[in-house]
Amino acid sequence: MIIARWSIDVRFGYKPIAIEHMRNWLREIGSQIGWTEENARILTGSVGAHESTIQAEIQLKDLAELSAAWDKLAKLDAHKDWSKELEPYIVSGSPKWEIFRIVE
Repeated sequence: MIIARWSIDVRFGYKPIAIEHMRNWLREIGSQIGWTEENARILTGSVGAHESTIQAEIQLKDLAELSAAWDKLAKLDAHKDWSKELEPYIVSGSPKWEIFRIVE
């Protein structure tokens, strides 16, 4: 099992708007690639982390499952449109993916 974590920093004052965009993405777009409330969640910085950080964390079987989801995502026009809508709220250069293996 792995955890795929997508992290962004948002511009000052836009955190509530960006969180709502992330929630909408999970319901409307993420669900089309198998990312639902059962295997995904949204996190935000609180103590010891940047308050401006928002993360989407997805639990997956392996890297092959992640790659297949990314392939599907690349074909969704709704995802492209959503990305353009979110862009004004993001600190340029902050988006990144991190992949963690779950120790069982």
